[in-house]
Amino acid sequence: MKPKVGTRIAYGATKGDRDVGADNVRRRGGEADASSPARQLLAFPIALFTGALASDVTYLQTAELQWSNFSAWMIAGALLVGALVLVWSVASVIFPRRTGRIRAGAYLLLVAIMWLAGLFNAFQHSRDGWSSVETTGLPLSLMSTFTALLAGWIGYSTLGRTQR
Repeated sequence: MKPKVGTRIAYGATKGDRDVGADNVRRRGGEADASSPARQLLAFPIALFTGALASDVTYLQTAELQWSNFSAWMIAGALLVGALVLVWSVASVIFPRRTGRIRAGAYLLLVAIMWLAGLFNAFQHSRDGWSSVETTGLPLSLMSTFTALLAGWIGYSTLGRTQR
């Protein structure tokens, strides 16, 4: 039995499309855009920098040193995965696909600021006790979290769009 025209075959492709299958979805845009490694990996720095910010605030409220250690480990994890996002972002500026150079450049700038603020924040959190968070640790956590959220907004706002 043949499927009717317009029947969904695989991953959003329909029988009326030129090439039915997952390869066609990548060409058309849509769900496959979400599979970009930079977009998938950016979720980790967003979550880890936000968690580090929350544990910095908790440390300032409780003065329990372990919260500062939690922040330091989350910042280190965010930097590790963020470095991969940064490399992929540089590649997307050099070889733009659908979003164009301007959006890819803005995304790269935000990811670079996020990563550098996180690096300085990691250095700041390696200091001892209260001085690691109170003076410049909290503002650096705010900056890295805010730029990670902005980069995520730019990265995910292009889902499903193609350049015509």
